[in-house]
Amino acid sequence: MALRGRRQVGKSTLVEQLVEQAGVPSVFVPGVYGSPLHRQLADATRAIAESRTPLPDADLLTASPATSWREWLGRLAVAARSGPVVAVLDEFPWMVAADPTLEGELQVQWDRALEKLPVLLVLIGSDVTMMERLAGHDRPLFGRLRPCVVPALDPAEVASALPGHRAVDVFDAYLVTGGYPRLVTDLAAHGGSAQDYVRSSLADPYSPLVATARLTLDAEFPDAPAAYRVLSAIGADDTAHPGFTAVLSAVQDASERKALETATTRALKTLTETKRLVEREAPAWAAPSGRLRRYRVTDPYLRFWFRYVERRVEQIARGRADLAVAAFDRDWSSWRGRTVEPVVREALTRLGRTDPRLAGVEQVLPWWTRDGRVEVDVVATTAERSAVVGSVKWRPSGGLTAAEVRALVTARERVLRAQDAVLAAITPGGEPAPGIDLVLGADDLLAAWTPGRAADGDHAG
Repeated sequence: MALRGRRQVGKSTLVEQLVEQAGVPSVFVPGVYGSPLHRQLADATRAIAESRTPLPDADLLTASPATSWREWLGRLAVAARSGPVVAVLDEFPWMVAADPTLEGELQVQWDRALEKLPVLLVLIGSDVTMMERLAGHDRPLFGRLRPCVVPALDPAEVASALPGHRAVDVFDAYLVTGGYPRLVTDLAAHGGSAQDYVRSSLADPYSPLVATARLTLDAEFPDAPAAYRVLSAIGADDTAHPGFTAVLSAVQDASERKALETATTRALKTLTETKRLVEREAPAWAAPSGRLRRYRVTDPYLRFWFRYVERRVEQIARGRADLAVAAFDRDWSSWRGRTVEPVVREALTRLGRTDPRLAGVEQVLPWWTRDGRVEVDVVATTAERSAVVGSVKWRPSGGLTAAEVRALVTARERVLRAQDAVLAAITPGGEPAPGIDLVLGADDLLAAWTPGRAADGDHAG
């Protein structure tokens, strides 16, 4: 099994609980970034001896450190001849970095011996792209792996961790925590609203809300400072979705513009394609090769962290958390209104499977003009037309105003293939408004994650 997912989403904890509940001999080998091969093998050998449920003949198997992965896997095969065993290689990409032959060696040992024995071998990795490629037809383990994804908690799962909270409060919690189990658990233990949790957490430089992102990012960017700077510029941007020029101007001095354009382009490629920490957005119906695009940090928690924590870390550390809290209080409402928009679009895409009002909808995207003067939060498209044109107004109460409805009607006239599109209003309370055909509230959106969960078939339950 090849288990992948973002750092800090609980992959290792999930597998440890699986191993503990299985009650069979097991070995859990943690990979260490940058560790040389002999250290990795020594750690793997020691893990056999230190297991809570040791492998059969563990004393003999660990009498001396394994000198190669072939030898270590051979010892695993010896143990499995006595009965079922579970072996976990955590942060497998780091092990491969120390020994590029590991994939091929694992394939050989699997085919020769392990496949015929009662062995569950779990490969865990936070390098999502590398873990996906393991199953490629040009890789040694092709046809031998069962891929499995551990995503962060979705809004419905966050709701189950926060019983008694209103749907709008659940979305606030999701925007702050990103569904990271550690943060959701911490927020639930706090017992208050997401806003109160933030204010309390910002007062402590070691709180999970402040510290978790740094743990994640230090592991993601040990040797890629340019990519980190670009990620930071996107996450801290006032609009929450800047274009290329805005990113470029934020990362360096304009006097080095040509070299910076190349460096920024490379960094964006790393962030969007390799790390997948940034999403490239294009307006509805835009050509794939079009230049009209903008960027946003994919992970809601990292968006929050770059906006409210990263630039304030030093202030928090020297006891001036009040400055960080003041910045949060000052624009939380407007930032939340912008940041919830991609979550709303994902909810509407999901509802397209089950809600007859969105029947036929295949994709939900934003739309904007080249000069940025006209923007539509929601354009839900079928294969032939724009079925829904909508506005998201995420404020405490009240639906769209008459002026906002008129602006939406005018914008619909400019959206491609939207002549007969339904006008929609998405607000926390789902309040109706004259001239609006479809009204959705926070409760409707939250329901989008309840039916057909993990429908893609390769998600961990």
